[in-house]
Amino acid sequence: MKISIHSFIIALALAGAPGVNALAQTTVSDAWVRATVAQQTTSGMFARITSASGGRLVAASSPVAGVVEIHEMTMVDNMMRMRPVAGLDLPAGKPVELKPSGYHVMLMDLKQQLKVGDIVPVTLVIEDTSGKRQNVEVKAQVKALATTEHDAMKHDAMKQ
Repeated sequence: MKISIHSFIIALALAGAPGVNALAQTTVSDAWVRATVAQQTTSGMFARITSASGGRLVAASSPVAGVVEIHEMTMVDNMMRMRPVAGLDLPAGKPVELKPSGYHVMLMDLKQQLKVGDIVPVTLVIEDTSGKRQNVEVKAQVKALATTEHDAMKHDAMKQ
């Protein structure tokens, strides 16, 4: 059986495509971190994560923090509670919001004050449906302490 070089290259590309595409199709948009005041040791990172093929946010890290965890805020007995979670599911093709009143990335033991306009590098670890892990590098802009998720989205929309 004779195969053209063109057909061979296409077949080779298609054979490797599922693993490569699954990893390459996780996107992060509208990433921001809340500014801190002097001596404050915690802040949160918020963003929109979309995984085209599905997966799970399983870890995060940042050079500005000694500890970085995935957290969830919930209302329990009329009181907001925050707790770390082992991961956050990313359904295929559906954006998942990291926001102040829900899931977010918690930056703890901050090594410096985070000032409005600074850029904070954060690495998100995404595990695809086959268990392969990918690091997604995020550059999150520091926004004012009083910024709400609505303010952040409105500001980002104005930049476009």
